[in-house]
Amino acid sequence: MKILPKTAGFSGLQGLKVLILVTGLALAMSTWYVFFHQYHDNSHVTWFPSAASCDVHAHPCSVALGSGRQLTFHIDINGPIEAHAALPLEVDIQGIPAHQVNVDLVDRYRDSRIERFVLDAITPSRFRGQGQVDKEVQTATPWRARVILETPEGDMGSWFDFEVVKKS
Repeated sequence: MKILPKTAGFSGLQGLKVLILVTGLALAMSTWYVFFHQYHDNSHVTWFPSAASCDVHAHPCSVALGSGRQLTFHIDINGPIEAHAALPLEVDIQGIPAHQVNVDLVDRYRDSRIERFVLDAITPSRFRGQGQVDKEVQTATPWRARVILETPEGDMGSWFDFEVVKKS
C-alpha cells in the first residue's frame, strides 16, 4: 500500500466550514436583494410624467393625473438644494383622496440610493413633511423626487428632477 504525503491546504472539516460560511453569506445577500426590491418596487404605481422644465424648488410643479385629478409638488427652499439640508416637502392633490403620500428621493446616477419619506396629512388634500438627501456630493448631482399617492383607485405617482449641490 502506497502512503501519500499530506497535502497543504484545507482539511475536509475546514473546507466544509468555509463552504457553509460562503453559502450563508450568499443566502443573506440574496434575501437582502429580494426584500430591498420588494419594498422599493414601484411597478404597481401608475406613473404620470411631469414637465421636464419644471423647477420644484423655485415654484410648485403640477401634473395632471387624468379625469380632472391633479398632483402639485414643491420643495419649499430658497436657493440651491444642499446635501444634508432639511428639505420642506409639500404635496397638494385635487380630485382624488389619498390615504398616504410618500416621497422617494433617488440618486439618478445610482438608482439604488433611495430615501423614502412619508408626508403628514395637513388637510385631506395637502401633505407636508421633511426630507433630506443624506449623501455627500462633490459637485452638482442630479436627483429625482418620486411622489407616490396611495389612493382607493390604486397607487399613482409622478417624478420631479432637481440638483443637489455640495454643502457650503
